[in-house]
Amino acid sequence: MGKISGTFICSFPECSASYDKSWKLEAHLCKHTGVRPFCCEHDGCDKTFTTKYHLQRHDLSHSGERPFHCTEEGCEQAFSTNHNMKKHVSRKHRRAEKQYACTFDGCGKVFRKNNLLKSHEYEHTKLPPFQCTFEGCSLRFTLPSKLRRHEKVHRGYPCSAEGCTFIGKNWTELTNHRQIHRVLVRCEQCGKQFRDTWSLEQHKKVHMEERVVFQCPRDGCQRSYSTTFGLQSHILSFHEELRPFTCPHPGCGKTFAMKQSLERHSVVHDPQRRKQPRPRPKRSLASRLSGYMSKKTPSSQPQVSSLPSPTEPVQLASILQETCLTEAPTCIHEEKKTVLQQGKCFSSSALCK
Repeated sequence: MGKISGTFICSFPECSASYDKSWKLEAHLCKHTGVRPFCCEHDGCDKTFTTKYHLQRHDLSHSGERPFHCTEEGCEQAFSTNHNMKKHVSRKHRRAEKQYACTFDGCGKVFRKNNLLKSHEYEHTKLPPFQCTFEGCSLRFTLPSKLRRHEKVHRGYPCSAEGCTFIGKNWTELTNHRQIHRVLVRCEQCGKQFRDTWSLEQHKKVHMEERVVFQCPRDGCQRSYSTTFGLQSHILSFHEELRPFTCPHPGCGKTFAMKQSLERHSVVHDPQRRKQPRPRPKRSLASRLSGYMSKKTPSSQPQVSSLPSPTEPVQLASILQETCLTEAPTCIHEEKKTVLQQGKCFSSSALCK
């Protein structure tokens, strides 16, 4: 959190938001962190909020209290928030004060908003009312949203990273450019870098001394898997006998329960899509005995093209929910494995204790 000349600026990468109050910045940071610290304490209500004001406003929905009364004489309406009360006064009691009248002879129409008036004037002038203000450009548009979209052609899409002068011609160019500024997260044990924390957490499982195992919850089945993907594939293909993904290669006809399995199988028919092995230089006896390994050079991987959808759509999610797990996955280092029962959906983030 930084403060420059009375302005509170968000310190997250690729975010240029700034506020004049610290509490506004704190509420904004909740969007990045996902934390919503203010919880409703009413029984049966688990709603959470980023600011205390939003929680207090929500509490009024439980109590039914309407503390804000209309300020106009003779009006007895009341509202739960000051904002709703002011909006009521503006719409019901002071509409005539903010009307925009058409100045063309013989018209006399009035509008609540200036944009509506400008759009109406198009009927008289036959010219779109919203003109581009950039020098040398005389294009006009019927709606302000179309004008704003056009103005980006002149301004472009500038990169918000500090010290970067890149300006993209469109949003796609800017999105592709932002990959340069992406902050990589590093594994503390092996030094590998990843573009997000989720990928890093998945990688950390490689270094775990104790592995998580997912056991099939069906009666009489003792199969177990190291990933939820393997367990899901087993339940669908073996117990439910559902294999909706068919290989499109002529003469093959193999079927699979999961789309990822079909993508993995397609390499058999197209060797060019096979993952290329990394070159492994010969190591000297000294390096093998010492355990030292030089840094690995990144190698490009061929992209897997999209595959056709299954011929018969199957509601896989509903089937898996019927056979999901309630207890935590068992650890392969435990002498006695716990039998997992049927119930709610299992979690792939459970760890050994």
